Amino acid sequence: MFLNINKAAFGYRKPLIKNADTALHTGEICLIIGNNGVGKTTLLKTLLKQIPTLSGDIFLNNQNLKTLSHEQIAEQIAVVFSKSEIPANFKLRDLISLGKYIHYPYYFDLNNDDKIEVSKIIDDLGLQQYADFPLRNLSDGNLQKAFIGRALAQNSPMIILDEPTTHLDEKNKITILKILRNLAKKHHKLILFSSHDWRLAKEFADKIWLLHDGKLDTGIAEEILLNHHELLNPQLFNLGKGFVAAKIVAPALQKEMLYSLLQKNYAFDISATKFSYSGDIWTVKTENEVFECKSFEEIIKTLNNIY
Repeated sequence: MFLNINKAAFGYRKPLIKNADTALHTGEICLIIGNNGVGKTTLLKTLLKQIPTLSGDIFLNNQNLKTLSHEQIAEQIAVVFSKSEIPANFKLRDLISLGKYIHYPYYFDLNNDDKIEVSKIIDDLGLQQYADFPLRNLSDGNLQKAFIGRALAQNSPMIILDEPTTHLDEKNKITILKILRNLAKKHHKLILFSSHDWRLAKEFADKIWLLHDGKLDTGIAEEILLNHHELLNPQLFNLGKGFVAAKIVAPALQKEMLYSLLQKNYAFDISATKFSYSGDIWTVKTENEVFECKSFEEIIKTLNNIY
């Protein structure tokens, strides 16, 4: 085990999370999810020894975190927070190169191998055209990618990322997630990151840490999702208090989108209407009629005529 949490409590004066007991290996990707205020960032800061544990122990590469200096922790863990201070007068290449200086005194020049690696990271992140841009001139998305690049350059066994894809569009989000998964699987890194988007787990994460009700539930991503229906159930938002769902037969994504549409528009029982999806056509069945709809807009028009 590279990271081992033994009956630990996390928080400030009072614990946000109690009796956490779990472990992760290098080569694994773990997603931390939970509502705002449940302790995701607090947990990450505790793993970095920025906040002490209230009880229990954390072991990093078989060493108790309490015995490690911040310099020793930095050699083991690279970190990207959602809000990071922008170094004054730095260019993008300078920021990514900064990750190398965990291994050298600040006054050293990087060797040729280091410079080649920094350039490769810039290429992999699709930032070639911005390599010599001042950081203050970068978009939020490219700046976030640059901070992730700095963590990659650090070459630590573990990378912690707090909401790493917040400022990224879908294309750049996928780019980052592919790079991180490649690091985990091919270069045997442990990736631990937080996000509000549980959908990332199904495609990307091996494990989930779910923070809720003062507890840390951990396990294989798919098992956690199956055991916690509130993560998958659109009724979580309860937008229409009188809404009773119809039967929907469709692939998961189409089903979820239709459910979202229906609960926002019909605050009453629509269970007498059945929906099925095939070949880009929605079939809408009532007790007496059958309708075919090519779009959600057509579904709304049909239902408005029925109800």
